[in-house]
Amino acid sequence: MALTLPWFGARRAATPLPTFLDDVFAPAPAESETTVLQVDGTLPEALSGMYARIGPNPLKPQGKRYHWFIGDGMVHGLRLEGGRAQWYRSRYVGSNSVHKALGRPVLPGPRHGVGDVVNTNVYAHAGRVWASVEAGMLPVQLDGRLDSVRHGTFDSPRKQAFTAHPHRDPHTGELHAICYDALVRSKLQYVRISPSGALSRVVDIPVQHGPMVHDCAITRHHVVVLDLPVTFSFRRLLTGSAFPYAWNEGHTARVGLLPKDGDAGSIRWYEVDPCFVFHVCNAHEQADGTVVMEVVAHRRMFDRARHGPELDSGARFERWTLPQGSGRVVREVLHDAPQEFPRFDERRAGEAYRYAYAVGFQPDQRAGQPLYRHDLQTGQTLAHDFGPHAVPGEFVLVPRQQDGAEDDGWLLGLVHNRQSGRAEFHVLNADDFMGPPQAVVHVPVRIPAGFHGNWIADADLR
Repeated sequence: MALTLPWFGARRAATPLPTFLDDVFAPAPAESETTVLQVDGTLPEALSGMYARIGPNPLKPQGKRYHWFIGDGMVHGLRLEGGRAQWYRSRYVGSNSVHKALGRPVLPGPRHGVGDVVNTNVYAHAGRVWASVEAGMLPVQLDGRLDSVRHGTFDSPRKQAFTAHPHRDPHTGELHAICYDALVRSKLQYVRISPSGALSRVVDIPVQHGPMVHDCAITRHHVVVLDLPVTFSFRRLLTGSAFPYAWNEGHTARVGLLPKDGDAGSIRWYEVDPCFVFHVCNAHEQADGTVVMEVVAHRRMFDRARHGPELDSGARFERWTLPQGSGRVVREVLHDAPQEFPRFDERRAGEAYRYAYAVGFQPDQRAGQPLYRHDLQTGQTLAHDFGPHAVPGEFVLVPRQQDGAEDDGWLLGLVHNRQSGRAEFHVLNADDFMGPPQAVVHVPVRIPAGFHGNWIADADLR
């Protein structure tokens, strides 16, 4: 059923807005590490590598000016090997301000854009670990124990703006990204990184108003470009906001399909009702050229809030269909409970797939929060219950075997336990989604609510 509900322009009743400095968002007081980790259950012996997760952890919170998206980056890692939890470590990502405050040497490598704070995603590419952000700043290379090594756009000497959300093509090993620079409001850029870390393609895409583009998607032949009405705001900048992006009623919402080897003139644009998308789950092409993708859509974003995203933005899991040719995006609501951080089996990137996973955000933020599994074939949604005190973060699927089924694997992620005030690392069996975890690693520190994480297998690193 196509979306016909009028919520996308509706105003909401006033609700208390979080400062993103307390409760599950409260910063960890310092870096930490330990080899003493209690494990309930049995860790899979096949998991040999590191689960890494990153998020904001301001060294010196700015109080009323603080915005969650600009907090100093801290990366957390849990090393697994031989069915054992070997160590947990947290380290600040090496910005100039953090390293100076901690008495460490400033990192080598170029800087670009409005700063060098990196806090949004951490992943492996070209045999190394990278942390990245958006708005024009460059990635940071990390070593196998999460210490920062250098700034730079992978192995390119160019100061190339990058993104928090590159997507790897499983057929070629290339990273595809839609990037923006906060200092250049007239264009986006499609950027491609080779499997070895070389910058292999850059395409300028003309836009207006300087839109914030957090994510994109790939299909077999296209890159999906989101040009939605959150844009650079001089008003926010002049009134002292640390994050100068806001909802823009005057910006036309549209979605573009860029051929991977095409230029800006070959983009097919589709109009869409005003809304905002942080995260696309996946996209694929049908036989007639129609593109179908699943997203989490917010009715408005950065409208009232000054410290982070609105948590009452009506985030819903939707299917967007872009018909062959051009026209308007057809929207369907697949699940209307508030949720975010959609993930899937990334072996299926750019292809048809069955299962999507997303973290629930119930209206009562003090209650336990679920992890959802959406079956895109049957339309059924299941909810995994972590308990009344649990607040899960993003979960990632790790296949048991490379050619296995989509649900033949483990779901890995961090859960904040409000009762203990500490973190837990859960290993769920994807093919027993409602069942108990196979293992829970108890991390003896609190890990603040953060952004994105990934499993980095030993085989991914040189």
